[in-house]
Amino acid sequence: MIRLDGDLICLETDHTGYYMARRGALLETLHYGTKIQPDVPALREKTGAGYGTDVVVAGAEPDSLLHLCLELTPDGRGDFRMGMVSARFADGSSVCDWAFCGAEQREEPLPPAGLPAAWGGAETLVSTFTTTKGLEAQLIYTLYPACDVITRRLRLRNTGDAPVTILRCLSSQLDLPRREYTLTTFTGAWARERRPQAAPLTEGVREFGSRTGNSSHYCNPFFQLAEPGAGEDSGRVYGFNLIYSGSHLERVETGPYGKTRVLSGIQPEHFSWTLAPGEMLDTPEAVLTFSRQGTGGVSRNLYRFVQRHIVRGPWADRPRPVLLNNWEATYFDFNEGKLLRLAREAKKLGIELFVLDDGWFGKRDSDTCSLGDYTVNSKKLPGGLAGLGRKLNDLGLAFGLWVEPEMVSPDSELYRSHPDWAVQTPGISPALSRHQLVLDLCRPEVQDYLIGQLNALLDSAPIRYIKWDMNRHMTDCYSPVLAEQGQFSLCWMQGLYRVLEQVTGSYPEVLFESCASGGNRFDLGMLCYMPQIWTSDDTDAWERMKIQSGTSGGYPQSVMGCHVAASPNHQTLRTSQLEARFDVAAFGILGYELDVTRLSPAEKSVVAAQIAFYKQHRKLFQFGQLYRLASPFVPAAGGESCAWMVVSDDKTEALVLDAVGRIEPNSETPPLRLAGLDPNRRYQVESRAQKIDIRDFGTLLNAVLPVSVNTSGLLVHAAADRYMLDTEKESYTAAGDLLMEAGLRRKARFAGTGYNEEVRVMPDYSARLYYLTALPDALPAPEPGWP
Repeated sequence: MIRLDGDLICLETDHTGYYMARRGALLETLHYGTKIQPDVPALREKTGAGYGTDVVVAGAEPDSLLHLCLELTPDGRGDFRMGMVSARFADGSSVCDWAFCGAEQREEPLPPAGLPAAWGGAETLVSTFTTTKGLEAQLIYTLYPACDVITRRLRLRNTGDAPVTILRCLSSQLDLPRREYTLTTFTGAWARERRPQAAPLTEGVREFGSRTGNSSHYCNPFFQLAEPGAGEDSGRVYGFNLIYSGSHLERVETGPYGKTRVLSGIQPEHFSWTLAPGEMLDTPEAVLTFSRQGTGGVSRNLYRFVQRHIVRGPWADRPRPVLLNNWEATYFDFNEGKLLRLAREAKKLGIELFVLDDGWFGKRDSDTCSLGDYTVNSKKLPGGLAGLGRKLNDLGLAFGLWVEPEMVSPDSELYRSHPDWAVQTPGISPALSRHQLVLDLCRPEVQDYLIGQLNALLDSAPIRYIKWDMNRHMTDCYSPVLAEQGQFSLCWMQGLYRVLEQVTGSYPEVLFESCASGGNRFDLGMLCYMPQIWTSDDTDAWERMKIQSGTSGGYPQSVMGCHVAASPNHQTLRTSQLEARFDVAAFGILGYELDVTRLSPAEKSVVAAQIAFYKQHRKLFQFGQLYRLASPFVPAAGGESCAWMVVSDDKTEALVLDAVGRIEPNSETPPLRLAGLDPNRRYQVESRAQKIDIRDFGTLLNAVLPVSVNTSGLLVHAAADRYMLDTEKESYTAAGDLLMEAGLRRKARFAGTGYNEEVRVMPDYSARLYYLTALPDALPAPEPGWP
C-alpha cells in the first residue's frame, strides 16, 4: 500500500515498510525494515549545530548532507559518499543540485524502455527531482506486498536546451542509519559459482560486481546485509538484486558518521550516455526485500517474487520435464544412430525429453568452428532435425536442442560473409575465448538476423525445448553503429533483450533454458524470458550441494537446472554414489547427462526408480517451499554436511535431503531440525528406498562372505552389475513441533565397527532422502506426467 500524507510517503508490503519525507529540497529516508507506525519528527535525523568540518546546504533548515539518509543525493554539494547519478553538463560542470518536486501514486506499472522488468506489481510511486541545469530524475518504486519486495529504478530526462552526458546512473540508493552489518556476496568462477562470502562491514567502501558483459559467475548481483546476531532462521536481514544480465556494480559504503549507503545498478566503468534535449534514459529495476526471519526469510521472499513476478508465460508454474542431454555421453562425437540408441534407453528409464547439445550444425566436430552456421550437418543427421525430431516423438520423447546465437566462430560462413558483425575494436586484433567472438547486438540488422534464424529453426522441426548458451565474456567492446562508445554495454544488452522478447514471445509453448558456460548469467533479467537456467557445468554431487545452496540465497529451486552425471565426475574426477547424485539433483529441474546405454542392469533399475520417485513428487521438488537446514560451507559435528527441505504450501508433504561431504570417522550424527511444518500435526517420516553398490565395501566384503574373493575381480563386478544392496529403512511418526524443535534422529552412520540393518552406510559424498506426509490425511495422488 502507498500512502501520501503531507510530507510523509509510506510504502508498505505485508510485513515491511519503507518511509520517506520531504526535508526542504531533499527527500529523506526515514526507515526501511519492519512495518511501523511512522512519525516524521521522531524519525527525522537530528543535526542540531552540525559536526566538525561539515559542509552545510542552506535551506528551510541548514543541513549537512553527509549526516542524512537520502533517496537521491545532490552531487558535488557536500555529500562525499558516492551517489546514484554523475553527469557532465554542456558548460563542463558536474554539480547536480537535485531538488525534490513531489511524488505521485500510480495504479499502472511504468516499465523501463528496452529492458525486462517484474510484472504484476500492486502500486507504483513516482518521485520527481529537478536540477537548475535542466536534468530531471524520477525514482520509480513498485510494490509486491505478498512477497515483501519493493523494486526501484531511475529515469533521467533532459528537460533543458543543451546536451547532458550521463557518466553514472545506478538503479538504487538505500541509506541505512547504522553500519553494524555483515555483508554477504555470492562469488566464484566457472564450475564453482555463487559461493557465499560473508564479512562484517568496517568504515570504508566495499565494491563488487561484474565487468565481463554478463551478470557473471565471478559475482552475482544478489547480495545481503545482516544485522548482528542474524542467522538462517532469525534476525534482521536485507536482500538486494538487479533485473539485468550485463555488467553491474554493487557498492556498500560506511561513512565516518556510522551510516551505510547501498548502491546497485549498471557498471559505470566506461559508461557514458549523452541525452539530447527531450531524450530519456531508463535504468534496470533493482530489487529490495527485508525479513526478520533471517537469511532464510529473505530467500523465501525472493522465491515468491521470482515465481510470481519474474518468471512468466505458460511455463511459470507448469511441471518441467525430466530430460536426457547427450553432451557428456558423446560430446561432439555422435550420429543419428548413437543418439537414437541413447533415446531408446532413456525412454525405458522414464525420461520425457531428449536434448541434442552442441555439434549438430556446420562442420562442428569441435569448438573451433561453425558458430553462426546453423545448417544441419547431414553426415551426422541425414534426416535433419525434423527427421530426428519425428523419430524421437515416435519413441514417446519430446525433442530439445542446444543453440548459441550470440556468438560467431572466425571459421564460419557467417563470419566470412559479415566480419563486421563481430565485436572488435578498429586496429586491434580481437581476443578469442573458446575460439569464438561475440556478435554485435547493437546492430539492428544482427538482431533481425538472429530473430529470423531462430524462428526458422524452431519452425523446421518439432522442437519443444531450447538450451540457449553463451560461452564467453565480452572484450574489445566497440560498435561502429554507436556515435558514443560509452553506450556499448547497455545497447548490446538491449539488443539481446529484443531478440529474446521476439523469439520467446513467438513460441510460448517452447521451454527455454538459459545457459552461459553454466551459471555465468544466472540473473533475474534472463528469467524474465526463460523460466529456468542451467545452474553450473559442474555436476559433481558435492560441488552441486555448494552451488545450489549458494544459488538458493536469492533464487528458488524451480529455476535451477540440475543433472545426474557420470562418476568419476567429468569436472572434478570425484566419485560419488549414483543415488547421491540423484538426491541432490532432485532439488531442482531434474535431468540426466551420461551415457545411459552403458549403465549396468542394476544401475538402470536404480535410475528408473529415481525417475519414478521424482515424477511422483515433481511438484513438491520443483515448487515446494525450500529451507536450508545445514550448510555445506559451515563445519559441522560428524564432518561436512548439507541438508535441504521442501514443504508443500498446505504443509501436508515434505522432502528432506540429508547429505555428507567428507565425513569424520567414528562420530555421531546430531538430530536434524526440520522447518516449515505445521507444529500441531503429526507426520509419517519414511526414508526413500535406495541402493548401495556392493563394491563400495571394498575388501570388507571378505569379512562377511563365506569364501574370500578378489573384490576387484570379474566375479564381484558381474554380481554388482546385476545386484545392489538395499539401504537401511527408517520410519517414524512424530509431531511437527518435535521434528522442528528436537529434530529428526536418523540411524547411526557406519563407523567401522560393524554393519547391520540399523546402520546407514554413508561414505564421503553420499546422501539420503526422507519423505514426510501429514496424518491422518490420505496420501496425495501421484503427480500427473509432463504434458
